[in-house]
Amino acid sequence: MKSLTSDDVVAVRGVLTDTHPVDFYALGVAGAIDRLASPLRERGITVHLEAPHHGMEVDRKSATLLYRAAQELLSNIHKYAEASSVTIRLWCVCRSGDYHAIQLRVTDDGGGFDVEAATHGRHSGMGLRLMRLAVTSAGGQLRIESSPATGTSATMTLPLD
Repeated sequence: MKSLTSDDVVAVRGVLTDTHPVDFYALGVAGAIDRLASPLRERGITVHLEAPHHGMEVDRKSATLLYRAAQELLSNIHKYAEASSVTIRLWCVCRSGDYHAIQLRVTDDGGGFDVEAATHGRHSGMGLRLMRLAVTSAGGQLRIESSPATGTSATMTLPLD
């Protein structure tokens, strides 16, 4: 039911939780998210972290939202996916004009799930629904694609400007 890791991330009933306050200044967003993956690694799941723009400036509100979204997504993988591999990608998106955003993409090779059923209806879980609400309230977007053949990919885009 509960397991401790060297990084003090605890998995209780599949929910990944830091036992210490998150220090984005010391760890960076990528480092804090990577630390959340410790229980997956302990299970033998291969976790790849890609952060090509490591060290980019992200405000605390956006950093917290990225971290909480990663926490929800990795917890769902821990609980349900039966994945053998997970890729976490965090990068800056620069488009025409002054639009700058940060994207978090979490993909797994697990069994997939019915996205519509998991995010709508009376018997759906609240985690993905609340995550979508928080992301859209911050002016961002969340896209989730899933199938038994390809696993799941969740992409969150938050504006930085």
